[in-house]
Order: sequence, then C-alpha cells, then structure tokens
Amino acid sequence: MVVRLHLGTYFSHSTEEGILKLEIPEGNFGGYIFDCDGTLADNMPLHYRAWSRAMEDFGGRYPEELFYEWGGRPTAMIVEALNARYGLSLDVASVVRRKEDYYLELIPEVGPLNEVVEIARDMHGRVPLAVASGGHRELVVATLDALGITPWFEAVVCAEDYERGKPHPDPFLLAAKHLGVLPGECVVFEDSPTGIEAAKAAGMSWVYVPGPLERGGR
Repeated sequence: MVVRLHLGTYFSHSTEEGILKLEIPEGNFGGYIFDCDGTLADNMPLHYRAWSRAMEDFGGRYPEELFYEWGGRPTAMIVEALNARYGLSLDVASVVRRKEDYYLELIPEVGPLNEVVEIARDMHGRVPLAVASGGHRELVVATLDALGITPWFEAVVCAEDYERGKPHPDPFLLAAKHLGVLPGECVVFEDSPTGIEAAKAAGMSWVYVPGPLERGGR
C-alpha cells in the first residue's frame, strides 16, 4: 500500500546564496522523484569546473549560461549539441570521459542542497523515493555516496537505463515504474528547465529548485 503525503508550501534560506524558495504543488503524492545534480547535491559549480577543464583540453567552449540552460541533459548529448552549435568536431566519448574524470576528482567537495535533502530525509521511510538523473551511474552513485544518502532511494535511474533523456519523460516514467507508483501520483524535484519539461511530459507534478545563479551564488 502506498502512503500519500501532502507537504504544503515549503520555504527555506541559504545563508551563503540568498533565499531558496520551494513551492510544493497542491495534492497528495505517492512517490517522490529527485534529480541529483543541482537538486540533492549542490554541485553544479563543480560540474562546470569539470566541463571547463575538459573543453579547454579539447579546444572547445561551453558558456556558463548555456551550461545551466542545458542542465539535465545526458553528457554525450551535450557534447553533440556543442559540436552542432559551434561547428566543432569533438570526439564525444573522449570529451565525456575527460569531463567525468575531472568531476570524480572533485567529489570530495560535493555538498548537499540542504533544503531538498531535508525533504528527502523527512519522506524516507514514509513514501517511496527515487533519483532520476541524466548523469552516468558512476558519477551519480559517487555523488549520492558522498552525501551519505544512497540508502534512502528505492531506485536510482541513470543515463544507462534509458534511450531518450530529458526533456523526454523516459527517466521519470522509469523511476515511477520502479517505485510501483502511477506517474500522476508522483512529484519531481528538478533544477533545470529541461528536467521540468520532462516532468510535465511524464504527467507528473513538479517542484522547481532555483540554481546558484538565481540564488545569487556560484
């Protein structure tokens, strides 16, 4: 039996990066699905540092504003899109591996986005929880492990688990299937427009998590 809980509106503050306001939609939800990077983990600046180093190695470019706009896309799709946008011919597999190696070096610096992690902590053991990420499993699991929250989640869905990444609904639909909860009874926590589009396409309610630039931090 699925227990459904209703959170109401949740406000919180981050002393270093301004005010973080999370608005939980009305309704009772049987499953909670969280993006990882920039949602549970306050690690988007670390990912951008890794991207910047990798792109410098290969002679490409990835503007910071575009990095946040494209958040949630699988890494390989990002390299392909950068090639198309800037007329580059970067080797996708090589850039992906280099970027991910750089990020793994930064894992000790990963910290939680406390406001979202506290919601997951409150819900753990009360409703089924899942992670649905556009990242590769190695990085996602390493990030969750660094936060010490991996055991909270009944399912962790990563880029290897589906063919069509966000903004397609596939990651969230697969997460709901693993949880045994109907898509319409799930709520998604996401920090990117791409992820919100995917949640809408899945027929799920959603909570937008403002990123570092919107919170006034880096």
